[in-house]
Amino acid sequence: MKRFLFFLLTAFAAGLYAQAAYQIYPVPHRQELVQGHARFTRQVCIVAEPGIDEVTVARARQVVEACGLEAVTSDRVRKNRTNVLLGINGSKGLADKEAKRLGLSRDVFSLPKFDRHILSLRADKRGDAQVVVLGENTDATFCGLASLEQMLEQQTSGMPCVTLYDYADIQNRGIIEGYYGVPYSAEVTKDLFRFMARYKMNTYMYGAKSDPYHSRYWSEPYPTAITPEQERIGYLSQSMLRDITSVAHATKVNFIWAIHPGTAFVDAAKDETIGQIMSKFESMHQLGVRQFGVFVDDVGVPSDALTLKLGADRLSDLQHRMDARWNQVGAAPTDTVKPLHYVPQLYAYSWVSSQRADEFFKALSPTPNKVNIYITGANVWSVPNNRDLQFVRRSLGRDTSWWWNYPCNDNDVTKLFMMDMYANFRDETHIDNLSHLIPDLSGTNTLIINPMQQGEASKIALFSVADYTWNQSAFNSQQSWEASLPAVVGKTYASALRKLIPYLRYYDADALSYLVGNYKRTVADGHPNPRHLVAELQKVGECCRLLKGMETSSLQSDVLFYEDIRPWVLKLEAMTSETVQRLQGDTSVETIDLENDSRFQFEILTGLGNEIALSVRTAEPSGQVLRPFLQWLREQK
Repeated sequence: MKRFLFFLLTAFAAGLYAQAAYQIYPVPHRQELVQGHARFTRQVCIVAEPGIDEVTVARARQVVEACGLEAVTSDRVRKNRTNVLLGINGSKGLADKEAKRLGLSRDVFSLPKFDRHILSLRADKRGDAQVVVLGENTDATFCGLASLEQMLEQQTSGMPCVTLYDYADIQNRGIIEGYYGVPYSAEVTKDLFRFMARYKMNTYMYGAKSDPYHSRYWSEPYPTAITPEQERIGYLSQSMLRDITSVAHATKVNFIWAIHPGTAFVDAAKDETIGQIMSKFESMHQLGVRQFGVFVDDVGVPSDALTLKLGADRLSDLQHRMDARWNQVGAAPTDTVKPLHYVPQLYAYSWVSSQRADEFFKALSPTPNKVNIYITGANVWSVPNNRDLQFVRRSLGRDTSWWWNYPCNDNDVTKLFMMDMYANFRDETHIDNLSHLIPDLSGTNTLIINPMQQGEASKIALFSVADYTWNQSAFNSQQSWEASLPAVVGKTYASALRKLIPYLRYYDADALSYLVGNYKRTVADGHPNPRHLVAELQKVGECCRLLKGMETSSLQSDVLFYEDIRPWVLKLEAMTSETVQRLQGDTSVETIDLENDSRFQFEILTGLGNEIALSVRTAEPSGQVLRPFLQWLREQK
């Protein structure tokens, strides 16, 4: 009965969304059409209440100016202008009073949810747009501007009037850069921040396994200068980190810098460990970091009571020291730090017996409640579910944060996972391929994904995770994936990317398997007919050539995205070209070295701490069908 009721509610929500005035992602919880249409005037006046911070005002200007309109700020509403009022619920400021005058419901602010806000678009007597964005705080108002941005991109005149009542189901949403591989460049990290702000994500935890100043040199400050070679494999300098944190603040993404002291964290002989961590945190605070994490994963799971207690005591001590240093009464708001994030040794609890897991998490239960303690579920590659969260909660006594290893490819480095979520579950050998996300995940305030080494390509999965963590009950994997492609690469390249993604994956498109099978049957019948197969491969080759145009795009995000997928695109193009030539009987065709051609290769880093090593791997697009078929063609006489 419950399953049937959920189906009805989901179908009802999907029907409402299909008839909504605007296509917005993450999908809003409630979108109500209001009578009338509005147009934005050429000059738009932004009026912010005193509680709205400068970052939110700057974001409003950015949203307006991105549509080719002029943004001006004012302390009052202007006549004959579009006004965008930014405020906080209950403030009795201009936006709050206007929401009252319009009779907007405040019920959303009583829900036990996060980033709660209202966005109202109305037309005045002249038909000029008048906007109110009212949040529970300035951060929630900032989220509301992401919806306004997408509305304006759809049209700026004749806009249906509407009210959005919206909020997030999960408080902390975003990325944990915790994979084994080359850390993201500063440019990719900053681009991800901007993407996250656009789709209402707020958390980025940095724990790059191959960053030596995260692990091997964890107690030492970052260098003031690095070589070009070091930068190429992900090293960061102090100035680069200062730049990264600046963009994080401007996009309201909490950049959590995590330290990995390894076994030193629970070594009773090393009394100086917490002091060393605080010294490193001090240096990172000077670079703009305002939230910290501690990783002790992948160094062995302690089982004796004394070691477990020492780990919990040191974690508590570290949080207390941070509060004493930065969170005293009277501290400047821009200097305060948010609670610790902690990744323990037993992050996948099925590694040990239920009794040992219970003892492990009970040992952590005395730590301050505000400390975020992470799991990956019962297993390393578990998909978020209530059973695992409740298992840990019974011992820990509070909600758990979820480090989700998705679409992480550090165990499948030659493969890309850019399909829709459920197709990715089937493709990733470590994930239970029958998994689905549930519409009522509870017991966690944090859901962040550990992505692929290809940060830009990971935006496709990140988009859908943002969609799910914002509005679980409305999540539709296929629809979210389709919407992610233009969101990531724009309309210019979305169609070509949509065609190519099933071929860039290792397991090929279903259509290709069907066409290859048909062709081989015509060969067996003595009447080879490659026409349909050739036509399909020519389309794939043309899409490869179109995506190569991203390399010289004027948009940095395009260039970065292409750099991520370049080896796969070039290899797929080469395979389709040779295959077509052989199918057409071209005897002069060149046999391409698909394993050792440098165009198809990329670098990876493996290991942690003192065991970090650089190696080269070869991309594997269409490895299940096209690659063997090409080899079969080569062997034909």
